[in-house]
This record gives sequence, structure tokens and C-alpha cells, in this order.
Amino acid sequence: MVELEDDHGYRGTAAARAAGISYRQLDYWARTGLVEPTVRGAAGSGTQRLYGFRDILVLKLVKRLLDTGISLQQIRTAVNQLRESGVNDLAQTTLMSDGASVYLCTSNDEVIDLVSRGQGVFGIAVGKVLREVEHSLVELDSTPAVDPADELAARRSTRAS
Repeated sequence: MVELEDDHGYRGTAAARAAGISYRQLDYWARTGLVEPTVRGAAGSGTQRLYGFRDILVLKLVKRLLDTGISLQQIRTAVNQLRESGVNDLAQTTLMSDGASVYLCTSNDEVIDLVSRGQGVFGIAVGKVLREVEHSLVELDSTPAVDPADELAARRSTRAS
């Protein structure tokens, strides 16, 4: 898995590219609280959000669920389940859906139980998506999270030079 220091992340454009979404979607999802950056949120004009690896993984999962026709309301529920579950090993997690609801399965038994009840229509293996995100981030550089005031001052001094 991509190892980042706690104060490093990916800028919005890199996160959007790695997740396969537009910057506009990324911005909307951050402003509405669907997927907010954990490294650094926007703190006014001149600052940029920084997304961690797990944030980008969740962005890509949201994109996959949208592509399958799941409503944004159900996706919000699924993202909240992921946050609340505290699942650390996402590679062993499968998101299942019956087209109306999304279920978080952390074991093969849960997947089999869901399918045997006739509820599971499709599943997204999070481990596969995780590897796709890793692969897409290999070429991208992470950015250190500096104090937003320092970042703005650095831009101003660059322009003045």
C-alpha cells in the first residue's frame, strides 16, 4: 500500500485523476461532506485540499457505486458505514448491493449469507479497487501539508519575483 507521512497528501487534481472523477465532482463531494479530505481541508481562498490514500480509495468506490446506478443517498449511507465500521483492512471488504441498498461485508460468510437470501445483485471487491488506486498514484507526487498562510505567502513571493 502507498505509504504517506501523516502530513502529506494529494492535491485535488491528482486525487480526482486517480479516482477517475472530474474536479467538479470532487469539489462538490467535499463541500457536501460526502468525501472530505483528511490531510487538509480547504481553509479559505488560496488553500488547497489534500487527500490521503484512503480518501482517494473512498472517492473511487463512490464513483464505482454511481456507475452501477446506486443513488447518492444510498452511497452516503455506505460511506458513513465505512467510516463508522472502523475497518482497517479494506482489502478484505466487499461492498454488495441489491440496487437499492449497499451492504458492507467483511467476510466471505457475510457475502454468502447476503447472496443466499437473494439480496446481493453485485459486489465491489474493495481490495481490487485499492490496487487500482495504488497503481494510479505511483506516478503522482504527494504534497506536504504546510500552513495555509505559508502557502499563500509563498505564492505571493513567487509572483513578486
